Amino acid sequence: MTITVPPDYRPTEKEPFMNPKQLEYFRRKLINWRGELLKESEETLESLQEGGLQEPDLADRASAEMERALELRTRDRARKLIAKIDAALARIEDGSYGYCEETGEPISLKRLEARPIATLSVEAQERHERMERTHRSD
Repeated sequence: MTITVPPDYRPTEKEPFMNPKQLEYFRRKLINWRGELLKESEETLESLQEGGLQEPDLADRASAEMERALELRTRDRARKLIAKIDAALARIEDGSYGYCEETGEPISLKRLEARPIATLSVEAQERHERMERTHRSD
């Protein structure tokens, strides 16, 4: 069964939480985001492959190396984000998307709109961050 979602559709609190229309909306949002990241990743890879030229000037070489390191870090970040997007798409498939993995409560639509890969409600995320801060060994 195909769910059609109008281009101007935005999930609201007035409709049932994670109804088929909302799920399809977030599925498309995640797929589009994933596509953008993959495209950027391909561009980064092409740029890195072209960057094989040795700069004669030491300062230029150092600058080129810094740019290369930054591109590699950006690519690694994108790879991790794609894995989180894939996990969110799997949660849509198994019916757990939109629910806090800690409490089982719905994650607010505002939070999912801003961060569609969220797995914790705002409250659970804040609790998690507080725990990290108190247990971090400096």
